Amino acid sequence: MRLYLTALNPTDSVLDGFLPAAARLGLPVTILTDQPESWPAIDADIRRCEVRDTHSVITTVLRGRPPAALLSNSDHLQTPTALAADYLRLPGKDWRAALRCKDKWLTRQTLAAAGLDGVTSVCVGPTDDPAVAAAVPFPAVVKPRTGVASEDVYLVADRADLEARVRQIRSRRPDIELVVEEYLFGELRTFETLGDGADLAYLGGWRTTLGSPPNFIEERLDWAPDPPQQTVIRLQAQLDALGVGFGPCHTEFVIQDDRPRLIEVNYRLIGDRMDLILAELLNIPLFDYVIRLHLGEPVSAMALPDPIAAIRHAQVEYVCADRSGTLVAAPGAMDVTDDGIRLSCRPMRQPGAAAERTGTNRDYLAVLYAIGPDQPTTATALKQFRASLAWDITG
Repeated sequence: MRLYLTALNPTDSVLDGFLPAAARLGLPVTILTDQPESWPAIDADIRRCEVRDTHSVITTVLRGRPPAALLSNSDHLQTPTALAADYLRLPGKDWRAALRCKDKWLTRQTLAAAGLDGVTSVCVGPTDDPAVAAAVPFPAVVKPRTGVASEDVYLVADRADLEARVRQIRSRRPDIELVVEEYLFGELRTFETLGDGADLAYLGGWRTTLGSPPNFIEERLDWAPDPPQQTVIRLQAQLDALGVGFGPCHTEFVIQDDRPRLIEVNYRLIGDRMDLILAELLNIPLFDYVIRLHLGEPVSAMALPDPIAAIRHAQVEYVCADRSGTLVAAPGAMDVTDDGIRLSCRPMRQPGAAAERTGTNRDYLAVLYAIGPDQPTTATALKQFRASLAWDITG
């Protein structure tokens, strides 16, 4: 029996998370990917597969050794993977829920139909005049209907600004379908959950600091696991309406008029190494738990701590390219313990790599984080740690 994992390009979540977890559980792994040439030599069977196509995933699995589980941590692959798992009679997500989360317009329509939240949201097709979004109040947000990593997500001030952004996006991606929706004000938070389809466990959350508009790049996250109970109840109601309940889910929201309003729902683990940091902060084998859920175990079998009772604090900062060029010098991976505070640097680009400034999460050069006893001492230690490091971009 094997674990089958669908993926596109290699990610830290797979290489540093799921593969070691599968080894601990004694499961051999087959990675299904449409980019096998981009994967390093690893202890896994790598098979070429058109992973966006459900039929291809099913066929490739059936040609291999019997599957114990099939899962994906890719935003792009949740729906086809869920459909394939259902066909193969393996535990997995409801494909309808995966589709509702991936498609940002469907997310809005589903919540509005359930009477839980009404956000003005309009689709703008590849050939549509942006004027079809005239009903959306400004400021507004324009973004790809099924986008990721804050790519081509912009705050627009008025109709002229909207039209300019649409032209800009279409010049690079002419076939893209966009969503224009009202801008939701408020402090950006996250809500991390893990479920077995019946019970949903809360893992904690983060307070997110964004860079300067009009982009929405995440620059810093602070551990903030204690939202009001009424907020938790309302968030769970919205996730229920979407059908979310199996495996991990990363939800972004703001508090507006004393109620949570969803920004988006990513039906997977939180990304950009935050999943690995969350596992370290909570001191749990998070990736093992995700696999075990896909093996059919209940979430009640997982030794999950109360995140609100956690006695540690964490702060995470991303080092972003401040201009386009080539990264010529950068610190390597490091872990330091200073007066009981764990400080870490994990490179996301290596010297010699292009460091294009895009205004998205793809600008990240490295992630730095600190785990300590409280917010003030953790923040001070991380500030000093970052000041001791340097990244050099030329060209």
